[in-house]
Formats: sequence, structure tokens, C-alpha cells
Amino acid sequence: MLALLGGCAVGPTYHPPTPPTGAQAPLVSVSPAAESVAEPPDDWWRLYDDPELDRLEQQALAANADLAVAQANLSAARASLEGARNGLYPQTNAHLGAVYGRDPATDEILELTARPPQTIWLFDDVLDVSYELDLFGHVRRSVEAAHADAEAAVAARDSVRITVAAETARAYAQTCALGEQLTVAKRSLEIVGRETEIVAQRHDAGAGSEFDLVRSQELDAQVRAAIPPLEGQRRAAIFQLTALLGLTPSQAPPEVDGCATPPHLAALMPVGDGAALLKRRPDIRLADRRLAAATARIGVATAELYPRISLTGFYGGASADLSGLIAERGLAWGVGPAISWTFPNMAGPRAKVHAAKAGANAALATFDSTVLQALKETEQALATYGAELQHHEALADAQAKARRALDMAHEQFVDGSLSTLDLLTSEQALVAADSAVAASDAALAQDQIAVFKALGGGWRPNPPP
Repeated sequence: MLALLGGCAVGPTYHPPTPPTGAQAPLVSVSPAAESVAEPPDDWWRLYDDPELDRLEQQALAANADLAVAQANLSAARASLEGARNGLYPQTNAHLGAVYGRDPATDEILELTARPPQTIWLFDDVLDVSYELDLFGHVRRSVEAAHADAEAAVAARDSVRITVAAETARAYAQTCALGEQLTVAKRSLEIVGRETEIVAQRHDAGAGSEFDLVRSQELDAQVRAAIPPLEGQRRAAIFQLTALLGLTPSQAPPEVDGCATPPHLAALMPVGDGAALLKRRPDIRLADRRLAAATARIGVATAELYPRISLTGFYGGASADLSGLIAERGLAWGVGPAISWTFPNMAGPRAKVHAAKAGANAALATFDSTVLQALKETEQALATYGAELQHHEALADAQAKARRALDMAHEQFVDGSLSTLDLLTSEQALVAADSAVAASDAALAQDQIAVFKALGGGWRPNPPP
């Protein structure tokens, strides 16, 4: 009967939850012109074919401080699992001691035999052994919960890896994009500066008004004023990247300082489908494992409604000399069962059961919420990226026309058939178009990285090349 009961465990048995209806359907925001349904690689940053980005990713995944914290939390969870597993085995406690002084029990014996009390050495040793039969699964459910907690810690660590990989790529792309914007701003300043010199020469020759010269100088000052903020933002992005690499600001990588072209994909972006997304994202796995742990803790709480039966025993002895510890006269031993039960006051254990069930219900709701959040983030990222692609295409067309318009305006201005105002307007249009295209390049890179992060790539350890 004990063997039969030992195979039982009270409380519900965990079964993986069913995702919300429609969660495994294909992604609705995939554009065949920009994305493919191929499974995205885990090391998605290699799709950019940028050796510097790949080097930075490897360095960040090896040295990031937040990732080190997550790994330490995982080690702690695994240690807790080992501690829970220890309950499956007999518990032992060995004690060996020596005391010099008066012992009341010995004095009483001496007085009964008409002998005076004595100050003596008293030696004792004892080995206590206990084993919980775990008839109702208290220990096994505790191990089950600790195992799920350890797996949740793995998922949490993987979530941090995704964030580190995405933020490293984001900081690098932002640094390069700001480098491109700086290049565009300086080129615009050169164009405006040349035109300002022409206007100044015409003014000196009496062919232009001072008002035209001041307006041209005003545009020159506006373009020049845009450069310092871009330089400050670029330095800030470099420091952000440095922190992700586990370095101090004084150790900022000089290799990225000259980057002036944001990374871009040479092929369609692989995004997979909805079912693969649910399997790939660690936050969904984290919610699943927390639900498993909460379910197991219902069993732990339910087992406290029933008696806990243990087999206990001890072996040892006490003597006034060391030789007496192993002699028959100093021997002490015992073996027998022990029972522990809170009956008849069951209010406390029942309250724990109710609390555990409420925790499981909350974990199930969190799982559903996590799935919906994952789908929402992915669809939003895909929609934003698709819109920015169309925006970039229109801006590139406007940029080409603005450049052609300025070339025509310059020729007509030199010939004297175009006013200074029309020339300035053409210059402003090209400066604005160049700046808009550079900003769109930056937005495209950030949107691509947001898609990869939403897809949940970057947490599996990469095999060596």
C-alpha cells in the first residue's frame, strides 16, 4: 500500500496551454516585396554581411553585464533545483561533541549510589536519519516546481540575449546612420557655401542686393547649426554601444567612429510564420514555464492537507570517556515512524491551496497576454518597416528631382535668368531632401532591427565557424 501511495501526487498535472485562437495563423503584415516566409536565422545580424557588426555582436554576447546577471540568476535557479531534489533522499545529520563539566543526569546517578558529584568529560556522538515517504507528492511537486523555475530562468536569460543582440545592432546602426547624416549635412554646407560665395561676388559687383546676400548667409548658418547636434547624438550612440560591450566610455571602440553607412539587407527579410514565432520567442517559453511552476505549487499546497509521514532513526552514544562511546554501556539507538499533520485546523493549508490556484490562473492569463503581445509587436514592427520602405522610395525620388532642379537653377542663375530667391529655394529643397533620405536610412535600419527583435532571434548559442 505504501508503494502504491508513493506513486501518487495530489494536485493538477501540468499540460501545455492552448494559445489564443488564431495565434498560429500566418503573419498578416508580411509584404512579398520586402519579406519572405523563410525561417529567420538565429544570428540574424549576419544577414547584413557586415564584419564589424558581427564582431560587436560576439563581443557583446560574451561581455555584457546584464547577460552576466541573467546567467547568475540561472545558476541560482539550478542550485535551488538541486536543493529541492535533495528532499527525494534520506536526510542525515551527524553530531560529535565533548563537554567538560557537571552533568545533571550523571550527578543524580552518583547521588543514588551514595557517591559525591564529579566534574568530568562527557563525550557524545549521534547519527540522525530521516526519510519522508512522500505519499502525496509534496516533495515531487516541489521538485517539479523548482525544475520549471530553472527552465524559466533559462528563458529569461535567452530573452536578455535577444535584447543585447538587438540593442547592440541598434546602437551600431544609429552610429553609422548619424555618420551618414553628418556627411550629408557637411555636403549640404559645401553646396550652400559655394552658392553663398557666388551671391557675395555678385553683390560686390553690384549685381545683387544686400537682402539676397543676407538670406543666403542665413541658409548657410541654418545648415551649419544642424551639424553639432548630430555630432553629439553620434557620440551618445557610441557610448551606448560601449556600455553594451561591457566597456567604459574611455574604452569606446574606435573602429565604429568612421562608419558613415548604416547596415542594410541585400535580400528579402526572412520572417517565418506565426506558429514558428510562438516557438522561437523566449518570453512565451518563460510564461509557459512559470505556468508549469505555478501548477506544480498547487500540488505542493494540496499535499499539506494530508499527513506527512517519515521514517526516522538515530544511532550513537554518550560516555565519560572515548572508549565508552563504542562500548555496549554507552550505546543508544532507535528507529520508528513519525507523522506530522495540521489536522483538525485546516484553514491555513486550504488558504495556501486557494492562493496557489489563484497564482496559476494569473500565470495562465500572463501566458495569453504574452502571446498576444508577441504577435502585436511583430505585426507592428512589420507594418512600420513596410511603411518606411515606401516612404524611403518616395524620398529618394524627391531627392533626385531636387538635385536636378538645383543644377538647372545654378545654370540659370549664372546666366542671369533666375533670381536669387529661386536659387535659394532650390538649395533649401535639396538640403531638406538629402536630410530626409539620410533620416529615412536611419529609420529603415532601426525598423529592420525592431522586426528581428520581435521575431525573437539571437538567443541560441552560435556554433563555432
